Amino acid sequence: MAIVGEIDLYTAPRLQAEFTRLLDESATTFVVIDMSGVEFCDSTGMNVLLSALKRLRERGGSLEVAGPRPAVRKILQVTGLDSVFTVHEAVPEELLTVEPQA
Repeated sequence: MAIVGEIDLYTAPRLQAEFTRLLDESATTFVVIDMSGVEFCDSTGMNVLLSALKRLRERGGSLEVAGPRPAVRKILQVTGLDSVFTVHEAVPEELLTVEPQA
């Protein structure tokens, strides 16, 4: 899942709705969020990510963050969420290559 722009009080409800839709409509247990296009994320946005992580963990899954820009990385570090989420410098290469299914 790729997110772009700002995640704040005004945009977080849209992100929450997307996570709800994804988790309600599928058996997804593993999500990597490409945050390389996120310029800003406040505590409201972080709470949406934590909520999604909680739901995924209830399914035995996980949520990982990839490619956070310096401002977002700093928020993750200051809040200690960099130890809650697995944080990748970029989207893992194995996730970028999708094999066609027969």
